[in-house]
Amino acid sequence: MSRSAFSRLQAPWLLIAPSLVLALFIISYPIFNIIWQSLHDVSRFGAIRDFTGLQNFLTVFEDPVFLASTRRTLIWTVCVVGGTVLISVPVALVLNQDFHGRGVARTIVMLPWSVSLTMTAVVWRWAFNDDYGMVNVTLQRMGLISGPIHWLATPEFAFPVEIAVGILVSIPFTVTILLGGLSSVPGDIYEAARIDGASAWQQFRQLTMPLLRPFINMAILLNVIYVFNSFPIIWVMTQGGPDNSTHILVTYLYELGFRLGRPGEAAAVSLIMLVMLFVFSIAYLRLQPAKEGEPS
Repeated sequence: MSRSAFSRLQAPWLLIAPSLVLALFIISYPIFNIIWQSLHDVSRFGAIRDFTGLQNFLTVFEDPVFLASTRRTLIWTVCVVGGTVLISVPVALVLNQDFHGRGVARTIVMLPWSVSLTMTAVVWRWAFNDDYGMVNVTLQRMGLISGPIHWLATPEFAFPVEIAVGILVSIPFTVTILLGGLSSVPGDIYEAARIDGASAWQQFRQLTMPLLRPFINMAILLNVIYVFNSFPIIWVMTQGGPDNSTHILVTYLYELGFRLGRPGEAAAVSLIMLVMLFVFSIAYLRLQPAKEGEPS
């Protein structure tokens, strides 16, 4: 290989090297710090003390709250992401149609995305308040309940309520991704399908869904990462209660590190979460080509 050809190959790497080094530092330093803490006894003020090996991990795995939080995290992620995608697809299809007031409708759907997730959780906590919340008041005026329901103080109700709120706040982002995908679909193929006698359902199943699948896959992957680490909704509404019945891993981690003063164990939980997300992301991306008939 000539020197000029070798220089041309090196040039792109030299141009991106500063940004690459900065990105590696930003990513690697916190991970190294968390690994270091997870292998040591750490005081509640962050002072690194004795080396303990895998003791923090063993302590976490023996904690029944951690095991329950892990199971609940999987339920939370599957339900919120699944419910979000199921609702967002028809909403995006409707908003993609040409009708009077479509711009206003799109604005209304996207508007919650501009509101802080913490503020949204505060509003819903007020809405589900036992005494003056609008949910109880509305249901009582409609005659559907005889007295106030303790939504956030009852384990059977609190977690499903938070899942419903999680779905509602995830819809705007997902609809935005799907609308971007629908806008790239040419309208000519639908006209050709109608000429060939294809019904609306056949057009949706044979044309819309295959063309929209890459965007649905993107929405699922991004939502899993986002929802898996979603902290404000559960912490603001119930703080993991009542009786630890709504804890997911991220709220359990926060409680370990900042309320119970066990940062070493919190670091171990954060590494477990990182590994879980990494394994899911790799597995999901590896499975997609096989589903679409491409070599993996």
